[in-house]
Amino acid sequence: MIDGQGRTIDYIRISVTDRCNMRCVYCMPEDGVAKTSHHDILNFEEILRLAGLFSRLGVRKIKLTGGEPLCRLGLEELVSGLAAVPGIDCVTLTTNGTGLASRAQALRQAGLAAVNISLDTLDLVLYETITRRPWLDKALEGLEAARAAGLPVKVNCVPLLPQQKLWDVAELARDRAEAVRFIEMMPIGLGKEFSGPGQEAVAAVLEQRFGPLTPVSERLGNGPAVYYALPGFRGRIGFISAVSHRFCESCNRVRLTAEGYLIRCLQYDDGTDLRALLRKGASDAVLLEAMAGEIAAKPEGHHFAAEAGAPDGAADETRRMDQIGG
Repeated sequence: MIDGQGRTIDYIRISVTDRCNMRCVYCMPEDGVAKTSHHDILNFEEILRLAGLFSRLGVRKIKLTGGEPLCRLGLEELVSGLAAVPGIDCVTLTTNGTGLASRAQALRQAGLAAVNISLDTLDLVLYETITRRPWLDKALEGLEAARAAGLPVKVNCVPLLPQQKLWDVAELARDRAEAVRFIEMMPIGLGKEFSGPGQEAVAAVLEQRFGPLTPVSERLGNGPAVYYALPGFRGRIGFISAVSHRFCESCNRVRLTAEGYLIRCLQYDDGTDLRALLRKGASDAVLLEAMAGEIAAKPEGHHFAAEAGAPDGAADETRRMDQIGG
């Protein structure tokens, strides 16, 4: 589908839960959050129905997110159903990896096409500081399990603290044809309390360590990352820099929260309540009209880097990323 700005919207990120087994400092409070009741999140039948309708609107790629999506029981069943939806070309997953070791093979067999693993540091102490969990070994086991299952892997790292040793994470791309992406901190929820280094600063650290970053033209995955080659590296280094290198003009996605809200942009506190329509017995035609209307109204872009408020008068997003869908 083409939105009101002329962009092709062919990618949706679907949150399957707002729950997470970690408490990363930029995402969730240390003492946790009030859990959304199971009744209030979309069930698999509802997600599959909406996926079929999104496909009819031109969506071809689905990313399952959370919270931590592996906290949702039976995720393999959902992956299998989504992979079978006519018109959906690939179903992928973003995860912290700590529950992946025992499930990677089953997810692959269910039809999962690829996995993104969040890994902000390889330092044991710092990992626990950031995630508030001593589970680096579990995350690395999950990474190895994904590789063993034949799942294409990307590693996502959010630069946050000076002592992160970002070059250690980057080295994961040295000997394997995988990508390590550095994701700029988004000023959403608890992320507003942090100001990690931007793309130029991270690039300078990596170039000092490894040599020049050379832009590459190949497209890796569904999203907005820009990729570079490093001397002696089989894999690529990517940057997703929504604030300092605004890529709104090429945005191809919308988001569906675990509670069934269709969100057109992370900046704004609005959306369409598809769960309410589903549970009131809305027909496919009514749902398609609501979905198409939301996509058509997708704004020109965010204003995260601006001092002024939302230019169209819309309210800024106030929810945390775990509530929206990471």
